[in-house]
Amino acid sequence: MLARIATRLKQYRDHQKTVSLLSHMDDRQLSDIGVNRGDIDLVVRRGRLTF
Repeated sequence: MLARIATRLKQYRDHQKTVSLLSHMDDRQLSDIGVNRGDIDLVVRRGRLTF
């Protein structure tokens, strides 16, 4: 059970880190990688981008 909690916590932190990194990009950079600013969370949630 603790292993599952640790895994979920790591996934949450990875998600937040990726959203933060993408959110700090300007619109041109996001466009270059095919992401709209409003879709950042959805794109990360679907696992299309991770850093």
